[in-house]
Amino acid sequence: MAELELGAKRRSLLGRLADQREFVLVVILLVTVGGVAVGSPESMTLDNLYAVLLALSFQAIVAIGMTILLISGGFDLSVGSTAGLAAAAAGLAMIHGVPVPAAILAGLGVGAAVGFVNGIFIARIGINPFITTLGMMGVVRGLIDIITQGRNISGLPDAFKWIGQGTVLGVQHPIILCLALVAVGDLLLRKTRFLRQNYYIGGSEKAAILSGINVNRMKIFNYMLTGVLAAVAGMITAARFGNVSVTLGKNLELQVITAVIIGGASLQGGEGTVLGALLGSLLMAIIVTAINIFHVDIYWNTFIIGATLLVAVLIDVLSKRKRTIV
Repeated sequence: MAELELGAKRRSLLGRLADQREFVLVVILLVTVGGVAVGSPESMTLDNLYAVLLALSFQAIVAIGMTILLISGGFDLSVGSTAGLAAAAAGLAMIHGVPVPAAILAGLGVGAAVGFVNGIFIARIGINPFITTLGMMGVVRGLIDIITQGRNISGLPDAFKWIGQGTVLGVQHPIILCLALVAVGDLLLRKTRFLRQNYYIGGSEKAAILSGINVNRMKIFNYMLTGVLAAVAGMITAARFGNVSVTLGKNLELQVITAVIIGGASLQGGEGTVLGALLGSLLMAIIVTAINIFHVDIYWNTFIIGATLLVAVLIDVLSKRKRTIV
């Protein structure tokens, strides 16, 4: 009898773990890494894994804000352009003699301003998030071309480049910043009453309003936070490479949304975690790395990311239907 009870408890534990998207993602990650290691043993070195983590750190920072947006029932297609504009604004300020801290604050202000405008159009005026952020993506990308005249911004100060190139105990700053922001974001989203309001908004906006939640204020805050995080990612990217590319942030939104949905967030709102978004970003980065390792034509990258997004959305919709039926 005791053995039967122990076996039932084990099965119950495994069942609960299997229902956790993070646990499933960890298993998939281990299988994927194992498959790549078998196919190309010489490629799965610590240096290569470190490079993967460094590359995904920028995307994962933006994914924090995107996760919160999706949980609340929104999303943002302008994050890539916002990252580019913030970096360009900060870069131009620095090469014209503005101190590094002030230039960084200006870049963060640009991100917050773009997010504020998105939030006002969506929350106050009631325009669809897709239309609003798609239009904002074009506006912001156009502003980048206008202020840079289509030229990369170089000659950034060493003090700024140190932010993206410096290390602590051999680990580059972007990785440390990414992990710190993910840890703080995940903790706040799980434990604080303020951010947990997003789950209620995403689950049922009408019910959230009736329960006393200021939905419009929360939406505006979410879009501003996402804009600021996009600005952080853009400036960290510029600091790492030592210049601001006019193409910085292009297609970032597709990668981020894909990673966040893989990580457990739903386009229908009410679900998702920051930790899941990080794991989704890591899985996407490993898939892209595997493409390069196995010498698949680089032009397949966008196709594979798009296909992965469609599969992730399909799984999300089917799982929602299954829970509804049950």
